[in-house]
Amino acid sequence: MAMIIGFLDIFIAFIFFLVFRCLLLYKQTHKPLPTNWSVLGMLPGLLLQVHRIYDWITELLEATGMTFCFKGPWLSGTDILLTVDPVNIHYILSSNFVNYPKGMEFKKIFEVIGDAIFNIDSGMWEDMRNSSHAIFSRQDFQRLWVSTSVSKINQGLVPILDNAVEKNILVDLQDVFQRFLFDTSTILMTGYDLKCLSIEMPKVDFGGAVDGVSDAIFYRHVKPAFLWKLQYRFGVGVEKRLRRVLAVFDELLEKIISAKKEDIKSYDTKGEVTDVLTYYMTLDTVKYKHLKTSNDKFLRDTILGFLIAGRDTTASALTWFFWLLSRNPEAMTKIRQEINKKMPKFDPADLDKLVYLHGAVCETLRLYSPVPFNHKSPAKPDVLPSGHKVDENWKIVISTYALGRMKSVWGDDAEEFRPERWISASGRLKHEPSYKFLAFNAGPRTCLGKKLTFLQMKTVAVNIIQNYEIQVVEGHKTEPVPSVLLRMQHGLKVRVAKI
Repeated sequence: MAMIIGFLDIFIAFIFFLVFRCLLLYKQTHKPLPTNWSVLGMLPGLLLQVHRIYDWITELLEATGMTFCFKGPWLSGTDILLTVDPVNIHYILSSNFVNYPKGMEFKKIFEVIGDAIFNIDSGMWEDMRNSSHAIFSRQDFQRLWVSTSVSKINQGLVPILDNAVEKNILVDLQDVFQRFLFDTSTILMTGYDLKCLSIEMPKVDFGGAVDGVSDAIFYRHVKPAFLWKLQYRFGVGVEKRLRRVLAVFDELLEKIISAKKEDIKSYDTKGEVTDVLTYYMTLDTVKYKHLKTSNDKFLRDTILGFLIAGRDTTASALTWFFWLLSRNPEAMTKIRQEINKKMPKFDPADLDKLVYLHGAVCETLRLYSPVPFNHKSPAKPDVLPSGHKVDENWKIVISTYALGRMKSVWGDDAEEFRPERWISASGRLKHEPSYKFLAFNAGPRTCLGKKLTFLQMKTVAVNIIQNYEIQVVEGHKTEPVPSVLLRMQHGLKVRVAKI
């Protein structure tokens, strides 16, 4: 084993030597588009821009007609077709959906989440989607979602913000939102409140584990598969952290599943909407024959996927939402005036009246989609509407981040935060097609939690905006981490004042 690790270190050092030489040349002969070097392909150009990868891809796609072929190192299997062309997006995610499954390569890259709904195809995916839709679409479950959020706001979020006001201390809103969403998600998905949102701010191993996984998965997209697999096997680089954090997931979910089994023995849950784990553990599998609800691994993978989606996507969106409002005080004023006029006292039934707030949420999701890219591969060779040929050896990456900034899609003001773009002349909300506004995916895999996400974001926004002034610390750097989940590199440090 020592010999293999030694060889791996030498190989990586050699690759980095070649990359370093190319980077020196690249800096001397810089061009808007990356140079396709022999052997190394366009990898040196990417590494030079990895610290601002999302903005670089945006510039690249704006300059190349919304579709670009990225060539990876020779024989590495990392050729990527980048696209934000709405015609291509509609074709891949909707009209020719059957030729663009998640596929085996996607499943290998995302193997850490096992058979979660985001990682499966065919009959199992259909059963999982239908069964999930059955509970998420129930009115009583949606009411439970709102009531859980309101309760956690009153018992967790408000005390933290009040404490910050009283003691005049800084708050990291990203950390607060991640804790808030983790608590509400564990309640709704498992029935247990882990109480991570409190003034004491206890350590949350799950959060660090998700960050480690999402960062490692990002780099797997541009590394040769054999390299990241060797790194994972021998615990090298970001893969070493990934191995450690998987134990965190397994330990937490094993405890929760074991406790739930004991709880179910003691009461009858038939017909009762409690939590998603109970729902699956008592599910009638005659209707969903592909779901192995008595299998602990199935339960682990299912709940893990929902917890990551419930915690990190909405927490990311809320963080960027309040940052954008801090940079656009006129929008904050309009939202506060709308809330005071149409909802002087919080009532979930009145959330639909807040049109400008809804527009501001949509603008946030357009500019800072929590999942910044979508990865596909064709099952068989195909030609996209743009004329680009693809086969099963190509990764197709749809950059959701870049799509929201394309002037050819959204107009010359594409990079501006303008909630008004979502409101018609008559004051009603405007609909944008999913292949243009891709924050919730499109086609058969459209996010099941779309309505619930809007409910939760607006519930949190109303309760904070109506009662507090949020001011981002002057000079605080806000840059996204290169990852598959769009979080801020340094959190969001703010001062809080009572209104």
